Amino acid sequence: MNKYIPLLLVSFFLQANEVFFNEINESKNDAIEISFNLDKVAYINSYSLENPSRIVIEINDSKLTKPIEEIYNYPIKKVRASNSNGITRIVIDLYDNVFWNKPIQKETDNGVLLSTKIKKDKTLKENIRDINVAIDAGHGGKYPGAVGPNNILEKDVTLLIAKELERTLRDTKGYHPIMIRNGDNTVSLNDRYQSARKNGADIFISIHADGFRLSSVKGASVFIWSEEASSTIARNLSEKERKRIMAEIKNLKPTDFDEDYARELYPQIYENKIIQSKILGTKILDQLKRDPYTKIHKKNVEFADFRVLKSVDIPSVLVESGFITNPEDASRLKGKPGRRMIARSIFLGIHNYFIEAPIEGTSINSNSDFLEYKIQKGDVLSEIAIRFGVTVESISKNNNLKNKSIYPGQIIKIYT
Repeated sequence: MNKYIPLLLVSFFLQANEVFFNEINESKNDAIEISFNLDKVAYINSYSLENPSRIVIEINDSKLTKPIEEIYNYPIKKVRASNSNGITRIVIDLYDNVFWNKPIQKETDNGVLLSTKIKKDKTLKENIRDINVAIDAGHGGKYPGAVGPNNILEKDVTLLIAKELERTLRDTKGYHPIMIRNGDNTVSLNDRYQSARKNGADIFISIHADGFRLSSVKGASVFIWSEEASSTIARNLSEKERKRIMAEIKNLKPTDFDEDYARELYPQIYENKIIQSKILGTKILDQLKRDPYTKIHKKNVEFADFRVLKSVDIPSVLVESGFITNPEDASRLKGKPGRRMIARSIFLGIHNYFIEAPIEGTSINSNSDFLEYKIQKGDVLSEIAIRFGVTVESISKNNNLKNKSIYPGQIIKIYT
C-alpha cells in the first residue's frame, strides 16, 4: 500500500461531506423526489433491495451530524439514515415496488443537491431502474478537433454520431442516455467526467474522429485508460490531449469530485473499473468489426492517457470512429449511413456488455432475450432494422406485423 494513503485518508475525512435531509416533493406526473444537501459532489453507490422493498444510497467519505428519520405516505414508509466508518447509508423504506432513478447531484449556491425520484407502479415484481449511459461527443465550441477534407470538423461528426446513439438508447426500454453536450458548446475535460458522475452514469462513452499527420492512416479504434500508450497512434493522441489537461486539471471547483484523489483512496475499485472498461471496449470493438463499411485500425482494445476516461468507478471507453484526415474515413463519416453504423456498433456493444455484466434491478437484467423499442414518428421498419442490426423480416415475424402498419407509441420486440 502507498505509505501516503493513511495521511490522505485523515486529511480527507477532516473534510468529510456533510449530509442533510432536504425534502420529499411530489410532482404532477406521480413521481416523488427525495432530496438531500451535501457540501460537494460525492462518490455514491445506490441499489434496491427486496423483502422488504427499499432503495439504498451510500455516500462515501461523509458525515451525518443530524439524524434523518422522515415518515411519509404511500409508497414511502420512511426515509432514514445512519453513518458508519465514513459512509452515510440512506434507506428509503417502501410499501411496494417502484420504478426509481439513480441519484443525481446538482450544484447550487449552497453546495450540492442530491436527489432521487421514484414512481409508483403496481405491475412491478421488483424495484426497477434504467441503465444510465453517458455519451460524450468529443470537442465542441472553441475546440473543433481534427479537420478533414472540405473542412469537415471532428466536433460536428462526433455530435451527430452521439445523437444517433442517444436516439436509440432513448427509445429502447431499459436505457437512459445522458448527453454531455447537446450542441456546439465548449465543455472542459473536467466537466465531461464530472457530468457523468453528477448524473449517475453507469458507463461513459466518449466519441471521437481524430486526425493524424499521415492521411493514409485510417480505421476505427477503441481505447481505455492507461498511463502507457499501446501504440504510436495512441501515444500521439495522448500527447495532444495532455496539452489541454495541463491547462484544465487545476481548475476543479470546491464542490467537484476529485477523481485523482479517489484513485489513491480506492485502488481496488479503480482496478475493477479498468477490467470492466476493457470488457465494454471489447464488446464495442467486436461490433465495429462486424460492420462491413467500417475499417478497423487496431484489432484489439488500445490504451492511452485520456483524462475523460479516468473516473474511479465508471467503466469508460473512447471510440475513435475513424481518422477524419483520411479521405475514405472522412467520406464515410460525412454521410448519415456511415455515422449510423458507428452508433449501432456502440449501442450493440453496450447492450452485449450489460447482458454479460448485468446490473441487478434493471430491465436489461430482468429480460435479456429481446429489446423493447418504442416506435417514433417517422420510423420505418427498414431503418429500425438497420439501427439494431436485424432484418425487417425478423421484426415482422416476431411482432406479427405482416401487412400491418406501425404507429408512434407502439412497442415492438427486437431479438438481437
